[in-house]
Amino acid sequence: MDSKSSIRQRKEDHISINLNQEVTSLLTNGLEKYQLNHCALPELNLNEIDPSLDFLGKRLSYPVLISSMTGGTESALKINHTLAHIAQKYQFAMGVGSQRAGLENDDLMVTFKVRQFAPDILLFANLGAVQLNYSYTIEHCKRAMDAIEADALILHLNPLQEALMDKGDTNFSGLLKKIENICNSLKAPIIVKEVGWGISKEIAIKLKGAGVKAIDVAGAGGTSWSEVEKFRNSQKMKEVANAFKSWGIPAAESLTEIRKALPDFPLIASGGIKDGVEIAKCLALGANLVGMARGFLLTAAESLDAIDMLAFSVTRQMMTAMFAVGAKNLSALNNQKISRIE
Repeated sequence: MDSKSSIRQRKEDHISINLNQEVTSLLTNGLEKYQLNHCALPELNLNEIDPSLDFLGKRLSYPVLISSMTGGTESALKINHTLAHIAQKYQFAMGVGSQRAGLENDDLMVTFKVRQFAPDILLFANLGAVQLNYSYTIEHCKRAMDAIEADALILHLNPLQEALMDKGDTNFSGLLKKIENICNSLKAPIIVKEVGWGISKEIAIKLKGAGVKAIDVAGAGGTSWSEVEKFRNSQKMKEVANAFKSWGIPAAESLTEIRKALPDFPLIASGGIKDGVEIAKCLALGANLVGMARGFLLTAAESLDAIDMLAFSVTRQMMTAMFAVGAKNLSALNNQKISRIE
């Protein structure tokens, strides 16, 4: 199988495994350790709650990101179009999956193109940072962004996932300097995210110093890509992957530690976010934007009505939580509205 075919097959495998297998981390995202502080007299009208915000220069109606998931296959095309419809309707931000498949096979780039369905949204292109050590340059980054008319570029970090593939790209040496070069050369904002094992405060500080404009902590507690890769691997590598079911920094821990170290830096929280109450918890703990992936993927694969119901539910849950803690807007939904309960 040539490299283009193998990338396409990997994308198909990833979709199928996520839809049909149990691949959730054994760790929780840590948000169960926090409780929003109920206010019996909020002195607010629910209709006055304003969850809108500006993020990276664009106005969003809700602090919700449809996290980067897929692209590169026919099934991904339909899913991305459905996700884009919902992002446009609710004015969420949206990221596409890794665009390497589209860069290496022009016919597949169309599966990432969603602007026609979502002309106004904050849209993120996406490439694996490690590809900068495998011949990718600033030109690849520009092509990825231009192809989908993106507002910003995500460079994702996935060292453990690559290490658990039969033939992963595992040379992560010298990447920080290359990320810095991209930040200095590309006019658009660069976001760095993990893929589900979290980012430590030490790494976050280095990334900010390199010129990154936002970080998605993408902590443990949601989909475990060690489990996903286990379903694709040879028997020998399956045994290796088994040891990493509980690996990573829980999303809440990653978020709170980075926020403490970088008080004013734009942060996206993600990692097993299940509902609008957990979105509100992340916002109270310091997130500017909150990403969800698996819930949107499962419902997008089902129908447009199903994902619309999910989007309505999570936004109404979040706004109800804001109302019930007495937070009229996102600036009022701060760490005074939440308590640690252990």
